[in-house]
Amino acid sequence: MNKCLGLTGLLLALIVAAPVHATKMPPLAKDSGCSDCHAISYKVIGPAWADVAKRYKSKPGSKALLIERVRNGTKGNWTEVTNGVYMPPNYPRVTEENIEKLVEFILTLNRAK
Repeated sequence: MNKCLGLTGLLLALIVAAPVHATKMPPLAKDSGCSDCHAISYKVIGPAWADVAKRYKSKPGSKALLIERVRNGTKGNWTEVTNGVYMPPNYPRVTEENIEKLVEFILTLNRAK
């Protein structure tokens, strides 16, 4: 019984300590390989997706721009974060439809704040 209570207490502490607005990486991002270089709230190799959303939130045409960059790859837009590592092209490995879904997800991250 003490083990059960201890485990329950630990689980409750973890739940309370977790940020309320935490967002999980969608399965599509993991399946597409995005999570190899990106996370939502911290830098991996590429910038955090929340930082991408913040940078592009108010820029006209940002959705189309990000779709193009995810599709074809890009270099030099986040050099201060990536130290010059470029984002490789993701199409055709990731479909146009899925690239659009991922970009839409990224742009929604800014709204949660």
